[in-house]
Amino acid sequence: MTTTQRRPRPARTVHPQAEAVIDLDAVGENVRALREHAGPAAVMAVVKADAYNHGAVPVARAALAAGARELGVTTLDEALELRAAGIESPILSWLHTADADFGPAIEAGVELGVSSPRHLAAIVAAARQVGEPATVTIKIDTGLNRNGVAVDEWDEMLRALGRARAEGVVRLRGAFSHLAHGDEPEHPCNTEQRDRLTEAVAELRRHSLAPEVVHLANSAATVTRPDLRFDMVRPGIAMYGLTPIPERGDMGFRPVMTVRTRVVLVKKVRAGAGVSYGHTWTAPADTTVALLPMGYADGIRRNLSGRIEVQIGGRRCPQVGRVCMDQVVVDLGADGAGVDEGDEALFFGDGRHGEPGAQDWADKLDTINYEIVTGIGGRVVRTYVGDEGSVAPCP
Repeated sequence: MTTTQRRPRPARTVHPQAEAVIDLDAVGENVRALREHAGPAAVMAVVKADAYNHGAVPVARAALAAGARELGVTTLDEALELRAAGIESPILSWLHTADADFGPAIEAGVELGVSSPRHLAAIVAAARQVGEPATVTIKIDTGLNRNGVAVDEWDEMLRALGRARAEGVVRLRGAFSHLAHGDEPEHPCNTEQRDRLTEAVAELRRHSLAPEVVHLANSAATVTRPDLRFDMVRPGIAMYGLTPIPERGDMGFRPVMTVRTRVVLVKKVRAGAGVSYGHTWTAPADTTVALLPMGYADGIRRNLSGRIEVQIGGRRCPQVGRVCMDQVVVDLGADGAGVDEGDEALFFGDGRHGEPGAQDWADKLDTINYEIVTGIGGRVVRTYVGDEGSVAPCP
């Protein structure tokens, strides 16, 4: 019998020039500012979607060190990742299918959001199987009409929750809801949702199901609506230093993520020569361009082509021509602005070096800053600086 020997697979390489620097000191500053806004309310730091693409475990640790009391995620896997990293604070996970495997989360002490009697039944079954009570928080649909217990299932949920608690298979810890117009502080729907949540909590209490903690406020409401804070606030985007209400400026928060790369090539381009695919940009005069090794595969959206600036050599330079999969071109001007191969180029950051911010990109794309930071990926390496010190980059 013969065997075929396979050649060893080469180690996965990363893109050392493409980097997202995550400043954990900025996370701490932002969390402390949010604590001040929250007053007596506790802070739940929302670290879903890998902490908005900043890295869930290091960001969670930094937020807790700065005074956040709890953590919020959407999926069970996100919660279990935090537990596996040794994080022991309360963790709420609130988005599940009714047939999810709740057992490991119950054993790990993860608090489970409940949005329907079917979800509760699955959690009860899992709690019986593992032999431990599940800690649950009931999510109440107060007007977003997305996740949460629907009005027509509310009475059934109350009965099922009462039975489950009487059996000792669940502990009701909290009640919460989600704002539909949180980034519009004066919108009347915010007050309506506050009142509906208050009424639902009162009904829970009448059924001897009083929650220990009630929460509603997102980042914007934490800063602008004291009446929506209840027992705890649930900030997300502001913790990452991005404004939840762009028309009100940065609101005192410092961006956590800086996206940078290095110049891989500097070259002369003659007047009249086209640059990049389709020659959508033609040099109006003799100039010098820099090639940067990031493209749409790394989160530099193709529809930003020719619309952004990059900070190089102490000044902002226009990106020209089409954004490619792996690279973009920047116009340095006739003298090259003293830029050399290997120099740093900043796509966006906290602005301390004159670079654009994530909000600038969001404005260009008519979107929100959340989409910009969560979209950085591909071969981009994260590097952490700040409270935990510089750590080894991780892809």
